[in-house]
Amino acid sequence: MISAQTTRVVIIGASGRMGSSLLQLLPEYPQLTLHGTVSSADCANLERVLQRGGLAISFSSAASAAAQVRACAAAGVPLVLGTTGLGPEMPTIFEQAARLIPLLVAANTSLGVTVLLELVRRASSALGTAFDIQIQDTHHRAKVDAPSGTAVALGAAAAEAVGGSGRVGYASLRGGDVVGEHQVHFLGAGERLLLAHSATDRSIFARGALQAGLWLARQRPGNYRMADSLT
Repeated sequence: MISAQTTRVVIIGASGRMGSSLLQLLPEYPQLTLHGTVSSADCANLERVLQRGGLAISFSSAASAAAQVRACAAAGVPLVLGTTGLGPEMPTIFEQAARLIPLLVAANTSLGVTVLLELVRRASSALGTAFDIQIQDTHHRAKVDAPSGTAVALGAAAAEAVGGSGRVGYASLRGGDVVGEHQVHFLGAGERLLLAHSATDRSIFARGALQAGLWLARQRPGNYRMADSLT
């Protein structure tokens, strides 16, 4: 029997690598119970699966992201969206959805990167535009987007901290089976600051998403960040 305190979860993109990881780790979170799954290629059934759901977590294709967000908003189901490579129209869609549901969009759901983003904001604000910012990401050979979504998010955090006036450069390395490494270099006159994160196990992204989802399901409608779930 499902407890009244249990949140019913819908996994979108369940047939993918991250979806499989979410399903494998879900039993570690007794406050969450599986309500349904949808594969990336079968999002047409999403509206039906969302019925009576309490939370949706999506690591699916960027092409179907807009439809997923709208479906969750229409169903009143909170959504954690970890899909990267999103189009320029998505911020408007996020804004509209956040009026109806709690929405958390994150290019990277690991707890370590969440902290790294906050450190980058703080460092950029303190150092100002006197320091150049260069971001390098290293991933496995099959990684499609370059720079990675996480690298772009780190760059946005750095620029935002100085009012959008900071100049950010990117470099991407692809090869082997590297899960993910990110380095943020602050280069000044006579000194250099390096902030970095290395992922060695993909399960950190699934655990972070499940933890954030558990928190998000109890929030009011709005647009949230991973950092909000840690407070």
